[in-house]
Amino acid sequence: MRVPKLRSAASRTPARLPGLSFGSVSSLLSVALWAAFWILALLTLATLILFIVMAFVPMGPMGLTATGEDGGTSVPVPRAYILFGIGAFAGYFGGFTLILRHLRRIVNTLRIGDPFEPANTGRLRQIGIILAVVTGGAWLGQSLVSRLVRGELEPPGLFDLVTPAFSVLVVFVLAEVFKEGARLRRESELTI
Repeated sequence: MRVPKLRSAASRTPARLPGLSFGSVSSLLSVALWAAFWILALLTLATLILFIVMAFVPMGPMGLTATGEDGGTSVPVPRAYILFGIGAFAGYFGGFTLILRHLRRIVNTLRIGDPFEPANTGRLRQIGIILAVVTGGAWLGQSLVSRLVRGELEPPGLFDLVTPAFSVLVVFVLAEVFKEGARLRRESELTI
């Protein structure tokens, strides 16, 4: 009869996550995306809870003071504007949480050695759409706030959309690159 060898706790090697090699860029990206995802998920949850509380808890009138070069302007803010603002923040955080979720899945395919998986094309397209919607929503929200404070804040110009628009275009170009990579991989698998 064989007796199994017992190893001491000191001789055990620490357990590693699958596909996580210390020092690789993909593992660093994976950890950073994991942390950012959960931070933004918690911020989204907190803003949604605040939205629900503000929607159902009675409160008095609130005012907003916008300061400028010549002093400040106090503007009464209706409850609907506050709810709109909190909802906009929830949408902003939620949009970036979805982007990070897709990025985490793309990095996971990179870690297992299959970045040209056909699903990554759809993920990149969804990232582009979400990024466009969040950017457009933020620009629209800034325009509305500048109108609310009646000239104390300058509205954003169309030039403020140039860099985000190029970012969205880059994401869509990358989606097409991944689509072509997936097609080439599929063709090479069929020829072997």
